Amino acid sequence: MQALFYMDTQETTDPEALERFCQSFQPSQKAFAFFSELVNGVLKDRRRIDRVIERFSSNWKMSRMSCVDRNILRIAVYELLNRSDIPAKVSINEAIDIGKKYGAEESGAFINGILDSIRLAFEKNLIEPKEAGPAGQDLHP
Repeated sequence: MQALFYMDTQETTDPEALERFCQSFQPSQKAFAFFSELVNGVLKDRRRIDRVIERFSSNWKMSRMSCVDRNILRIAVYELLNRSDIPAKVSINEAIDIGKKYGAEESGAFINGILDSIRLAFEKNLIEPKEAGPAGQDLHP
């Protein structure tokens, strides 16, 4: 979330910005592959992810959401749509916990409401899954 937050505040999806972030806040070797997949997957599929979030956010535009909330939502929606090995409830609960820790007082409830609506629509096949495949340029630790 921190890497996506940084890139969002810098208004860039440039791989060099991500490399700068990783130089300052290098993920552990153990977490790097998952970190790389999530960040690159979100960046690669961000337009689609943002459309899904806006569709289920009761008239909230992405630009009106806090930077923390929108990037937590992006990660969770990426997982819901692309990582069938991660149970939806796990992605949602982790997103809520991160929102409570780093977001505003109402972030947990806001994130929960949107993600639960997306989960229900996905389970009813109202949202098609899309395997992201290799996500853009690979990062190197």
